[in-house]
Amino acid sequence: MAVPPVVSFVGKSNSGKTTLLEKVIRELKRRGYRVGTIKHDAHDFEMDRAGTDTWRHAQAGSDHVIISSPHKVASIRKVEQEATLWELAATMTDVDIILTEGYKRGPAPKIEVSRRERSTELICSPEELFAVVSDQRFEVSVPQFDLDDAEGIVDLIEQRFLLALPAASSPLESLSLVP
Repeated sequence: MAVPPVVSFVGKSNSGKTTLLEKVIRELKRRGYRVGTIKHDAHDFEMDRAGTDTWRHAQAGSDHVIISSPHKVASIRKVEQEATLWELAATMTDVDIILTEGYKRGPAPKIEVSRRERSTELICSPEELFAVVSDQRFEVSVPQFDLDDAEGIVDLIEQRFLLALPAASSPLESLSLVP
């Protein structure tokens, strides 16, 4: 199966990326799409809580810990180097689209979220952008949306990545954005 389309939401810290992504995810789900998300953390993160069984397994030296229940599965594994966006996306073949938060230097089409109180300049070059979401206007030749316009953003994502898929037995079989 091919990698689903990937769209990265980027912007400065506290620009509203997570809040906007929540709205976009809800709107995509309302329209019947299966959505995957990948959050990029430039720092180290801890997902497991101290004292849990899985934390204890990792502390004892396990390189890959999986926890499974009837409703969800989580996997935490130590790596020698950071996985690329495409390597991570290739593991998510059970969704129609993958939205990322971060990856501002990554290869996926980008929607930059910008708030005037955080910055009056974009962090991406105009060539990298698919759209801009902001409370101010910029001199760029891509669609621009207000911070609360999740429906408009999803309309654009749907037009560009989801409705334009060639006929296939599964939307995932017909599109790959892997370079």
